[in-house]
Amino acid sequence: MAEQTALPESTGSPGAITAGPPGPGSEARPDKPDAAVVRDALGVGIAVGLSGFAFGVTSAGSGLSLFQTCVLSLLVFTGASQFALVGALAAGGNPYTAAAGAFFLGIRNAFYGLRLSQLLALPRAVRPFAAHWVIDETTAVTLPQPTRRAARIGFTVTGLTLYVLWNLTTLVGALGAEALGDTDAWGLDAASPAVFLALLAPMLTSTTERVTAGLAVVLALTLLPVLPAGVPVLLSALAAPVVLFLMGRTKKGPGDGKGSNGTVTRRKKGERHS
Repeated sequence: MAEQTALPESTGSPGAITAGPPGPGSEARPDKPDAAVVRDALGVGIAVGLSGFAFGVTSAGSGLSLFQTCVLSLLVFTGASQFALVGALAAGGNPYTAAAGAFFLGIRNAFYGLRLSQLLALPRAVRPFAAHWVIDETTAVTLPQPTRRAARIGFTVTGLTLYVLWNLTTLVGALGAEALGDTDAWGLDAASPAVFLALLAPMLTSTTERVTAGLAVVLALTLLPVLPAGVPVLLSALAAPVVLFLMGRTKKGPGDGKGSNGTVTRRKKGERHS
């Protein structure tokens, strides 16, 4: 853990790491004290970990047993997918459809893993265990770190804190569901999405990212009344290719040196303007 390998300077959106070494004139980001990394990681881990109470209450209120609820948090450990699963079941959805929606929602963690595997460069024996902690929150804390040491500390502290608290509060929430009465009246199912949005919002720094997020929200809310639970969230992912396509068309625009038929116009030598 004494390694202090500086990561390449990020460009574009937060967390975007260049594939190669820094170019001429670029400087590595300054080292960050270990205490500061731990403080940030604990802040995220504790804040999000406490929302496991909401999942425990919601899951128990949806008809899952205490054992099923706790196993979901122990083995799945991705709040968005867990809430999507119990939400679909509570709405009367087919268990297989609910599980499929939760699975596809969790696929994003695989893409996080592709990025984090390069940044962390963990020993091969540790990677299967670390993969279980590759979620939104650990990724959000790890990517901005300036060195590999800081990235490893941020990932480990966030993952450990969040995993322990999430499972403990899930247990407490499931046990206390009966004492709360009607769980829908408390609105606890909104806790996890609210925390996720709070983490995501500061990362939307470019116009393209904001437009994509806005369009995804519009798609999800529009399709929510007409499609089965879980499907609108999956289809909202179509916002990304749509925005990228439209942005590409906008960048081409007029004045790109092409004629009306798409061919490049050239002047003959000595030709004068009319």
